[in-house]
Amino acid sequence: MADSELLDPEDTAPAREEGEQFDEDNRLKPEFVRDVRDALAAEDESAAYELVEPLHPADIADLLELLAPEERRALASAITDLMTVEVVAELNDYVRDDMVEALTAAAVANIADQLDTDDAVQLIEDLNDADQQAILAEMAPEGRAAIESALAYEGETAGRLMQRELVAVPEHLTVGDLIDYMRDNEDLPTEFWEVFVVDHRMRPLGTCQLSWILRTPRHIPLTDVMKRDQTLIPVDMDQEEVALRFQKYALISAAVVDEGGRLVGQMTVDDVVHIIQEEAGEDALLMSGAGEGDINEPIRDAYSARVRWLIANLGTALIASLIIAAFGAAIERLVALAVLMPIVASIGGNAGTQTMAVTVRAIATNQLTQSNTARILWRETRVALLNGATVAALIGIATALIFTPQLGAVICASVIINIVTAGLAGVLVPVMFERLNQDPAVASSVFVTMITDSMGFFAFLGLAVAAGLAG
Repeated sequence: MADSELLDPEDTAPAREEGEQFDEDNRLKPEFVRDVRDALAAEDESAAYELVEPLHPADIADLLELLAPEERRALASAITDLMTVEVVAELNDYVRDDMVEALTAAAVANIADQLDTDDAVQLIEDLNDADQQAILAEMAPEGRAAIESALAYEGETAGRLMQRELVAVPEHLTVGDLIDYMRDNEDLPTEFWEVFVVDHRMRPLGTCQLSWILRTPRHIPLTDVMKRDQTLIPVDMDQEEVALRFQKYALISAAVVDEGGRLVGQMTVDDVVHIIQEEAGEDALLMSGAGEGDINEPIRDAYSARVRWLIANLGTALIASLIIAAFGAAIERLVALAVLMPIVASIGGNAGTQTMAVTVRAIATNQLTQSNTARILWRETRVALLNGATVAALIGIATALIFTPQLGAVICASVIINIVTAGLAGVLVPVMFERLNQDPAVASSVFVTMITDSMGFFAFLGLAVAAGLAG
């Protein structure tokens, strides 16, 4: 698609102000979406086009995500010239893949040629090899070479995500030379914040912010104003570590270097914002065993991602059931045990989830490492003791008033034991997964829940029997 087809954001302003398509939260109204659906059902492409034409590209992407797969393809066919690169860049991954599969290889290549390298890679990286090669064959040689280079790196690494579009200049230039170069060179990126200064081997020596360049006399050498202290990103660095470096050092952009230390690309803060959002959502979903948790995810993928953890949970639940069965006779003699034991397990489970969430986040942000694991474990143990004492006092008093003081003392002790166990498990289980080079968010919740349920039942029923309450 030609650049002239891109929508001017100012052209969309009047329609947005009228509020016909949007509610007070700037979301597309159900009535508007229904009108689009009705137009598509009636095969009235002109009516669908008139409805969609005033929308901003981001809102068109939202509309496509609200429609069923067959409706998306029909709408894309009706608004061909509105399906700009801006719309494609805003689409959800699954919706974008669905749209790409519905387009010809030439159409996808046309879109990819206009995208930044990192966005173009994201557009085609999940397609099968045959489709990828068909699209690459239709692309301009320069863009094809950049994408093929990016696809050679592992997914979710700096090499796969970096932008190849950057400004790099030799160290012998003056500020005036650089300004003239940027004004005369039409092949530079349309947006950039820093200029990278490199040696004859293309190794980065420093960076110059545009604000420094504009405020420095023309005769000053770049080597006198450039910032030599750099944060270099290796091409094989995981995206989560890249995000942590940007956060730690407050970076706007950073050079990406290959194994030989040569400049091959850059990471920018707008890319890192997407990484942070993606990683945060991914960790939250993995802790629940919900897979990717995308409402546009195919049903088969959602099923396979979730069912295996439900089966694992079934297996761990059997352990707690065996403990209950072992004390079946005691429960028959004192029905109050059956009434109270879920409380002990539930409180322990919640306490374990709290500690586990804190631990997983601390590991993800490098706040919890081998250097301070013992200290954090002791900290969480003390927190668990305080929480356990408070909750145990409340449930113990209530149980003593409703049943017997002896049973109140038993549940009080068992709650303290289970909450302390939950605190230890909430730290040790994620740390164990991290030491085994596994994502600590993936299965921690299943094992922490197993430990707290089993210990809760065992402590409560065991203490009750030991105290002679079920004798």
